[in-house]
Amino acid sequence: MLPSLHEACGVFGVYAPGEEVARITFFGLYALQHRGQESAGIATANSRTLYLKTGMGLVSQVFDEDDLGYLPGKFAIGHTRYSTTGSSRLDNAQPFRVSGPNGELALGHNGNIVNAEVLRDELARDGIDCATGTDSEVIALLLANAPGLDWKERWAHVMRKLNGAYSLAVITPDALMMARDPMGNRPLCLGKLDGGWVAASESCAFDHLGATFIREIEPGEVIYIDAEGLQSFKPVEEQPTAFCAFEYIYFARLDSVLDGKLLYSVRMNLGRELAKEHPAPDADLVIDVPDSATAAAIGYAQAAGLPFVQGLVKNRYVGRTFIQPDQRLREQGVHLKYNPLRDVLDGKKVVVVDDSIVRGTTTPRVIQMLRKAGAREVHMRVASPPIRHPCFYGIDFGTRWELIAAQRTVEEIREYIGADTLGYLSREGLVNTLASSKDGLCLACFTGEYPRPVPLQMDKLAMEAREGGELDRPASEYVLSLRRGHR
Repeated sequence: MLPSLHEACGVFGVYAPGEEVARITFFGLYALQHRGQESAGIATANSRTLYLKTGMGLVSQVFDEDDLGYLPGKFAIGHTRYSTTGSSRLDNAQPFRVSGPNGELALGHNGNIVNAEVLRDELARDGIDCATGTDSEVIALLLANAPGLDWKERWAHVMRKLNGAYSLAVITPDALMMARDPMGNRPLCLGKLDGGWVAASESCAFDHLGATFIREIEPGEVIYIDAEGLQSFKPVEEQPTAFCAFEYIYFARLDSVLDGKLLYSVRMNLGRELAKEHPAPDADLVIDVPDSATAAAIGYAQAAGLPFVQGLVKNRYVGRTFIQPDQRLREQGVHLKYNPLRDVLDGKKVVVVDDSIVRGTTTPRVIQMLRKAGAREVHMRVASPPIRHPCFYGIDFGTRWELIAAQRTVEEIREYIGADTLGYLSREGLVNTLASSKDGLCLACFTGEYPRPVPLQMDKLAMEAREGGELDRPASEYVLSLRRGHR
């Protein structure tokens, strides 16, 4: 359910001599806004100097025409953020600009580094202090201080240290670099723009810019672009891949292409498989919880032979303001975001398709709303398996005790949310629909089987707590305390 599920981040990079790279980056980030709404930033380079502008809020709130005019250069990177390590505050906004023996660089990151605290302690022992509580700054400082005669050697040093998920956009004064972790957990792709190059978390960004999609950047690959052209290298040995299944289910935009598959078609197929596994033969119609479940609901309706209609209208601007509702409006809860269509729902047996149920806080309110609008029966269908385990790779699922499917059976969830029936897509149905090898996907939030070793629990504000003096013990001891459940 959308209000409980937050994206990681979006990254963008461009090399375009003779073009306004800040403007190109602005519109690239605009297309990636769905991946993070807390903060945004753009860094540019003109062969001598790096320029940077970050701010809190949406891309359109952070930048205006004057800002873009103060960001010259032929290289640029951009970032939209949802915090997964470090809180939502201005000094955590990306890109980060740092300096070291390898010169000045700026970095934007999508993902999450599991061993960031340990690496931060290593930097501190070398006399390199972090100014913020984010794993992204740790990566930037590692890269700026990495040993090696060239960037291939430096990337090899850094990538061997990092445990976790990362798609990175980096600029120096004279180069653009894009890197993807060896698991390939987060998406990253490459495109061509007139005489230059673009790279982004998703291919949908290229369509808005008139750029041509070339290919996805491979797991473990680094793309290096300068005035001499493009180079590609893989600094570390290949590893088994583990692409995040939730990119298919929810994160990526419908018009993006992942692994050669259009997301709209993938989600329709998830809905079709869901209808086969959990039919509702006596239902009158199918509705979606807009907008991320729309394609799955259409697929369900087609497979079930039922009409798909809009039963809920979404206010797309809720959550895009800094003005908080007063107590009376707060009590209205989900009504601020969704409005049911009584004439459509009254007296009907309704199938409601959603992409996921995470904490289970919003779903009961939606079902109650539908019943108040006259729905005679409400059959809940979910286009993903039950989420029973936290994510350590950049999704804010929360702790395991916050996940409703980790605490209750499917029947207990059905009773709790107030649905007449409840059906989740099976793990087998998910994997078969994606036509992927199970070994090539990260399904850890469903299975608890993580592709790399992780602590049993993590706190995204842990490094900030240590920074503020709350914790004075080494990160290694802190991780052990997490395993024992002390925090």
